[in-house]
Amino acid sequence: MNITLPDGSLHEYQDGMTALQIAESISPRLAKATLAAELDGARIDAFAPIQGDHALKLLTFADENGRWAYRHTASHMLAQAVKRLYPAVKFAIGPAIENGFYYDFDTPEGFSFTAAELAALEKELANIAAENLTLERFELPRAEAVAYMQGREEPYKVELIEDLPEGAAISFYKQGEFVDLCAGPHVDSTGKIKNIKLLSVAGAYWRGSEKNKMLQRIYGTAFEKKADLDAYLAQLEEAKKRDHNKLGRELELFSTVDVVGQGLPILLPKGARVIQLLQRFVEDEEQRRGYLLTKTPLLAKRELYKISGHWDHYRDGMFVMGDAADLDDETKEVFALRPMTCPFQFMAYLNRPRSYRDLPLRYNETSTLFRNEASGEMHGLIRVRQFTISEGHLACRPDQVAEEFKGCLDLANYMLKTVGLEDDVSYQFSLWDENNTDKYIGDKASWEHTQNMMRSILIDLGIDFHEVAGEAAFYGPKLDIQIRNVHGKEDTLITIQIDFQLAERFGMTYTDSDGEKKHPVVIHRTSIGCYERTLALLIEKYAGALPTWMAPVQVKVLTITDRTDALAEQIRAELEKYGIRAESDLRNEKIGFKIREAQMQKVPYMLVLGDKEAETGVVAVRGRKAGDLGAMTLSDFRTKILEEIAERTHD
Repeated sequence: MNITLPDGSLHEYQDGMTALQIAESISPRLAKATLAAELDGARIDAFAPIQGDHALKLLTFADENGRWAYRHTASHMLAQAVKRLYPAVKFAIGPAIENGFYYDFDTPEGFSFTAAELAALEKELANIAAENLTLERFELPRAEAVAYMQGREEPYKVELIEDLPEGAAISFYKQGEFVDLCAGPHVDSTGKIKNIKLLSVAGAYWRGSEKNKMLQRIYGTAFEKKADLDAYLAQLEEAKKRDHNKLGRELELFSTVDVVGQGLPILLPKGARVIQLLQRFVEDEEQRRGYLLTKTPLLAKRELYKISGHWDHYRDGMFVMGDAADLDDETKEVFALRPMTCPFQFMAYLNRPRSYRDLPLRYNETSTLFRNEASGEMHGLIRVRQFTISEGHLACRPDQVAEEFKGCLDLANYMLKTVGLEDDVSYQFSLWDENNTDKYIGDKASWEHTQNMMRSILIDLGIDFHEVAGEAAFYGPKLDIQIRNVHGKEDTLITIQIDFQLAERFGMTYTDSDGEKKHPVVIHRTSIGCYERTLALLIEKYAGALPTWMAPVQVKVLTITDRTDALAEQIRAELEKYGIRAESDLRNEKIGFKIREAQMQKVPYMLVLGDKEAETGVVAVRGRKAGDLGAMTLSDFRTKILEEIAERTHD
């Protein structure tokens, strides 16, 4: 057989050789490092026989798919360790994920995995690695596969097999006494998997549905080199310190309450102040760029969502008001909380006839939205059920689309730069899935035309983007500006979408220069995205020490003795006259304690006031990072901080 390697070289090998044997023929060192392979772009086991002519890539831990196979095998080893130590546990699923793996288990009532169990499992994992068990792949017809897993008393595996097509051949992997249903690929031996660390235990509904049983999910990771594992664990510790869920509560920015509901955070005064500052900044900048502010209802009749298509394509993600029986009764009035603002701003456009001279027409709104996210998806302020977004919609002529899209992207990048997130984002061009067109409205030709137009705009703008099929909105493609939280989970922060369909559905027209009625192209966009999510990311970015311009408290006036209490209050009031957010700490505590507490609260500046400062008419200034900045007059300090606020600097 002829094998083409990634460097383009062609090599002849005996038919039936494996990727590992080919690696051995090149270098024993390469064979030792080989974890899996790609055959004509498809992942395979490195120990699988190869027949015929193919392009072959050997995968090591340096390759993403090599790491995937390594950690996927680690997940099987975890399941084997669990079965050895806790035989009554039933298996669900155990995939590799970015930076690690997990496995879901159904445990007997009253049993849960604690730190002690994880420690015992890690010891057993080391034993399994030392046993150097060979992995073997075999297939069974569907009926035999069902019987096989029924015999092993693994109901979750049986359910998975029964969902597969009738004629499918089902693959399994065996290592020692352990067998698991799996598509693979895996490494050839458990001896290759070292440096496994079990990280945490969490609840997870079977198949992600809260209607199903809650299982226990063990998260873990594995690295080829111990030094890399140690570095990753150190990174996780730093992430825990920066986690907005932890810091946000410690700094009294937000809280959550069970009786209020999951995904419904309460913004406390400090957190509400930060979001107010961001909203004012965004609205002022949008006004400067020609946007017109609207304020629209938080709910509407289902008829509005039927026009837009949200009722048919997004109803499961909406909070619908009224009895379930009314949903199918067209004579009943049914309302739903809005998951988006576009239909409402379209109504503003339809308020009067439009001319081509009116376009582009730019609407913006600070919109509170509601989305019925699954409970397992909730995470602090990053994914919630009620949130506020810097939403906007632009109606424009076809010849204006490129320039208006450019303006939307310029606004988004300006916002990111101002808050200090510009270096943390990536750009995703989200396309429709032409193999699953039921998710979308519109025909193939319209989608391809719009996607090609948007791709050309992005290329002309020099945007470094990657394309992802199936992530478009149901009415058009979009540019998603993506960002990761401290735990590595990627979310969308800002979107810009080109919509070639909804204007026609809503009857939005303008009279063109030729006197003809035409439909505008609509650009949906956010400028800073969801404020709650942005706040969470800022907390993590700055470890709670927000830049001075957006800090909820910018200055703390600290007294050394009660003799300066009155003067401290005068200074606080003087600062507040200039719009500087200041507090005074007049408690009968040592000054070192007050300074430490202000540092813990991430206050940018502390003004220390004692008898000496009162007599000389100065304040001793401390910065939360720079420490002692020396004595200044109040006027000089005020000038310094006002310049910093005006420039919106971030350290």
